[in-house]
Amino acid sequence: MPLEFADPADPAIDLHVIAPDDLEAWLGNQGDDVATWAQANGFSAGFGQTLTMAGPDGTPKLALVGAGGEKDRARQRFVSGNLPAVLPAGTYRLVSDLAPAQADEFALGWLLGRYRFDRYAAQSEPRAALIAPDGVDAKRIETIAAGEALTRDLINTPTADMGPPELEAAARDLAEQHGASVEVITGYGLIEQNFPMIHAVGRASATAPRLIDLRWGDAGPKLTLVGKGVCFDTGGLNIKPAASMGLMKKDMGGSATVLGLAHMIMELGMKMQLRVLIPAVENAISGNAFRPQDILTSRKGLTVEINNTDAEGRLVLADALAYADEDKPDLIISMATLTGAARVAVGPDLAPFFAPDDATVAALKAAGRKVADPLWELPFWDPYEAMIEPGIADLDNAPKGGFAGCITAALFLRRFVEQTPYAHFDIYGWQPAAAPARPKGGVGQAARAILEALPDVLKL
Repeated sequence: MPLEFADPADPAIDLHVIAPDDLEAWLGNQGDDVATWAQANGFSAGFGQTLTMAGPDGTPKLALVGAGGEKDRARQRFVSGNLPAVLPAGTYRLVSDLAPAQADEFALGWLLGRYRFDRYAAQSEPRAALIAPDGVDAKRIETIAAGEALTRDLINTPTADMGPPELEAAARDLAEQHGASVEVITGYGLIEQNFPMIHAVGRASATAPRLIDLRWGDAGPKLTLVGKGVCFDTGGLNIKPAASMGLMKKDMGGSATVLGLAHMIMELGMKMQLRVLIPAVENAISGNAFRPQDILTSRKGLTVEINNTDAEGRLVLADALAYADEDKPDLIISMATLTGAARVAVGPDLAPFFAPDDATVAALKAAGRKVADPLWELPFWDPYEAMIEPGIADLDNAPKGGFAGCITAALFLRRFVEQTPYAHFDIYGWQPAAAPARPKGGVGQAARAILEALPDVLKL
C-alpha cells in the first residue's frame, strides 16, 4: 500500500490539534454549536482523543484531535498514528499551526498509521487521508515512510518467503529502483573469497549463505551500512528453546533496516557514496553445522573460539565489517538484532548505539529526539576488552558471566574495524504491542535518526 499524501486539490475536512490547556480558549472562539457538541461528547483534548462534527448535509465539517499534556507527549509519540483508521472516511487538512518538527511528526505518524501488512491476509483499509501540512517536505516524509514500510515488510515476512535468496532479491529490486549495482558472493565462493565465518554460520542450511554488496553514488563522502541478515536463527547446536525461537524470522531486522535506510538515502539523492553489505544466512542444524569449541579464523585473520553457536550474528558481521574496513569509507554503521542483553537494558522501544566520538554521539541523540526515533548511547568500554579474550584464541564469541553482553558484543565487532570511524546499533526490530503508527510486528528503529544526523556527521 503506497504511503502517500492526498491531492491538495481534493475537498478537505478541517482538522484541529488541540492541547488540553488551549481547549477552553479554542472553544470560546468557535460557534456555540461546536462548543456544545464538544462538551456533550466529553472532548477533553486527551492524547489521541478524536471528535468529529457533521455539517447540515451529514458529512463531517471538522475534526478535533487531542494533543494531550506534556507528560502524555513525553510518554508517547505520533498523536496522529491512529487517525487514518479512527476518523470518518474522507480527506483532511491540518489547520492548526504546529511547530515544524511537530508538523513533520504529525505527517509521518499519519502515513505510518496507514501501513498494513497484507501479504497473507486482507487487512482493513485506512479510511482517512491527509493533505501534506503546510511547511512539510512531502517528498521527504513519503520517502521516509516508504523506507520504513520496506523494513516492516521484510521483517514481517516469514523465513519460508524471506530466506537468503529472497533477501538478495529484495536488495536487487531496491538497486534496480535506484540505479545501484549489486554483487553477491554465494556458497563455497565465500570460502574462495575469504569470508570463512559467514560460510561457517550458514553452511548447515538448505539455502546457501551469501554476502550481498550494494553500491550507489559516485561522489561525496563514503558511507557503508552493514546489516545482520540472519534470516532465521535456531541457535544452531546450542538450540534455542521454543519460546526464544518464535520470533526468529526477525533476526534479519538489521538488514531490513539498512535496506529501508538505503532507500531513504537514494530516493532523497543525498550526495554520498553509499555501500550496503548484508551477510545473509540461516543458522540451522545439520551434520556440518559449526560446533561449540570450534575455533574459526576470520577474514581479518583473528581467531574466534565458539562458546555458543547462538552468538552467530557477530560472526557474520565480523567478516562483513572487515571487508567494509578495507575500503576505508568515512563511516561504517552496523545494525543488528544482536543481543538479548540490549533488551534487558533498555527494553524494546529504545535502540542502544555505540559511536566513535562525542560529536557523532551528540548528532545522533539530537536527531533521535527531533524525529521521534529514540536512541540510547552505550559505551565502547575499553576495560571490558579482556572479557572477550579467551586465551586459546584471539576472541570469544560468547563470554561467560552474562555481564555487559551488549557492550562486549559491540567490542567484539569493533575489533574488525581499525581504519574507519565505526558506529553500531543493537536494535530489536519488533513492536511487541500495537501503538500509534506502530502496529504489532516488524518495525524500523534508528534509521530516521541516522538519516537526520548524516548531514552533520558526514559534513554533507
